[in-house]
Amino acid sequence: RVLRPHRPPEIDRAVRAAAEVLAGGGLVILPTETVYGFGTALVPEAVARLMAAKRRGRPDAPERPLLVLVGARDAEPARALAWTPAAIELADVFWPGALTLVLADPGARFPAGVRSAEGTVAVRATPHPAARALVEAAGGALTSTSANEPGRPPAATFAEALEAARALGLDDVLGVDGGTLPPSAPSTLVDCTGETPRVLREGAVPVSRLRCVLPEVAP
Repeated sequence: RVLRPHRPPEIDRAVRAAAEVLAGGGLVILPTETVYGFGTALVPEAVARLMAAKRRGRPDAPERPLLVLVGARDAEPARALAWTPAAIELADVFWPGALTLVLADPGARFPAGVRSAEGTVAVRATPHPAARALVEAAGGALTSTSANEPGRPPAATFAEALEAARALGLDDVLGVDGGTLPPSAPSTLVDCTGETPRVLREGAVPVSRLRCVLPEVAP
């Protein structure tokens, strides 16, 4: 179900409208536990459009795949990924939350722009109720990237996200206004594809907290 009784009615209406946009292959603005983001369903054409708008995947730009928001590690399509024991333990402790895990996609289930050249996918379960409703509406997974122009700070308000969308040529984007988000670091990014989990970016979840769960986590 998309509707949640603990959300204000205006948020529910916005979620329903955004879910229709996602079903049609469109782009949406969504609030998360860190910043506002742009998102699409896992549809190759929509992913490619968002990658182009964010100027990623071009010959003159380094590859930066979009991350994926999922409902839970044991739900489709997240369970198609290669879950190492370390990844399972980290997800069980820190999800939903601001921890993004990089996992192998051995079956190539995820489209280009989400799946890296090395065959990996970055996934996170968000605790934000509107984002979780959109993930569910999109079939259990939703691409996400910060709502901003390249080189500019991520949006903390819906108005800032909408301004960034228009600057990027995304004039038809629709979304959910979740109010002003509190200041937050981006999610912490951990590569769990090897024998030892490796921190690629320290963010909202400090390395010290990760090591309380897995002392072997490498900085």
